Amino acid sequence: MNTPIIVDPEDPKWLLLEQIMNMTRSRVVKQAMARHGIVPVERAGTIFRILFISMYFSVDITYLLEELTKRSALRSFAHVTQVPSAAVIYQFISKMEDDQLVLMISDILNSMCTRPSRRNHRKMIVDGSAITLDLNVFRRKFRKKDLLKKDYRWGFSNTRGYYLGYKLTLVIEYPTLLPLCVLLHPGSPHDSALFVEIMNELRRRRIIRNGDMIIFDKGYFSSKNYQLGVLNYKIVPLIFPRSNFKIEKAFSKMCYPLSVYSRHDGKKIKREYETLLARLKCELNQWTDYLGIRSLIEDFFKLVKDALSLQRLHRYSRSSVVKFVCIDVLLAGMIILSGFRSKKQLQALAEW
Repeated sequence: MNTPIIVDPEDPKWLLLEQIMNMTRSRVVKQAMARHGIVPVERAGTIFRILFISMYFSVDITYLLEELTKRSALRSFAHVTQVPSAAVIYQFISKMEDDQLVLMISDILNSMCTRPSRRNHRKMIVDGSAITLDLNVFRRKFRKKDLLKKDYRWGFSNTRGYYLGYKLTLVIEYPTLLPLCVLLHPGSPHDSALFVEIMNELRRRRIIRNGDMIIFDKGYFSSKNYQLGVLNYKIVPLIFPRSNFKIEKAFSKMCYPLSVYSRHDGKKIKREYETLLARLKCELNQWTDYLGIRSLIEDFFKLVKDALSLQRLHRYSRSSVVKFVCIDVLLAGMIILSGFRSKKQLQALAEW
């Protein structure tokens, strides 16, 4: 049984939500929505606020709409003049394209965050986590051949065991902790096999630039991935090494691409590769210094999954899951922008 949603102006949880409600009404957010074709802006803002409250308190949209209809204080808090029906909300979500929503979320967070000059190399953290669908696997048997026409797959997680769903890959910026990229993979493919897909997507969206550092955990470890990161993407791929890793042996296999020798600026390109290799060797020799930094993305996942209703999704198409995850990540990004950036604050929010 759901508890009544009663506004408490003195509760810290409601005070944080009030900041988020005000963010959705800001000029920056409205302009970002309009730029990406999400109109009318006022109706879109109302729907996003309803979705945020639903995720924030982990309640169904239909129940929240009933509460909004009954409680004028809640409508005033959410800045909702007319409560839409559930059909209107679902229709609004279904009309949005996946890429359109992803780009809008990135635009909103970038517009609201003050960053230092992009001339400097920046750091990013990458990690993956299981997204479990709300399917009764005990009542019905799901065989591999039954899933060939489905978007989701069987997967395995060390914390959850076997599950039906997806693997969510998140890329966040350090030290702002704002999400930069959201990727969804059926089942649970190995992290090291996803390296190229992740890097291609970051390059396609122009998120990475030459010289940026990207921090991965040991799951992405592969000598080949070090080479690809430096030679193909011109970044510093700080992948935490395994115990038997030898830097000199792995780097001895690296050689310049053949295209370098036919370029008029070949010497300059070689110097760039040498600089990246020198930085990577230096960071790998002190990779344990980054353990605390990389653990921040785990706290971000706890916030997204434990506190913001992303534990078991009652959605079964890839498009629907992507949209719900993106909106959830946008809500988490707005919480980060409200000032919750430290490890202690994120852990406290996840346990709220």
